[in-house]
Amino acid sequence: MTSARIKQGLIFLFGKYHEENDSSVKKILSNEEFHIFDKMSEYDKIHSFNLYKLTEKNSLLKEDIDYLKLALLHDCGKENYSLFRRIKKVIIGDKHIEKHPYKSFEKLKNINLKVAELALNHHTKTEDIKMREFQKLDDK
Repeated sequence: MTSARIKQGLIFLFGKYHEENDSSVKKILSNEEFHIFDKMSEYDKIHSFNLYKLTEKNSLLKEDIDYLKLALLHDCGKENYSLFRRIKKVIIGDKHIEKHPYKSFEKLKNINLKVAELALNHHTKTEDIKMREFQKLDDK
């Protein structure tokens, strides 16, 4: 877990989202959904695109368009939080960041209710096999 957190910090500091990935993203998302994705922070776009690539290869999720969209949009409720605030969330918690699933739901509910509901519950313990699989990928 520690090495994964260090990797996340390095990606936050030095990562660059490559705009050529947008052609793949636009094949999955509607124009309205892409507009939301495009406004996400650099780090969150990198994380979401990487999760999309994992989801696209996953035998259980790769055929489910809602989960492909979820991979790209699940963290759209996060704001452009600093690295310090993200570290604080991991160590002691941060109520504001922890509300990001609700903010994601609010952003998505009038565009794609199914994906909005999935985003709302992407950190919730569940018996749903697809969501559990998605959560494992998101935690990588």
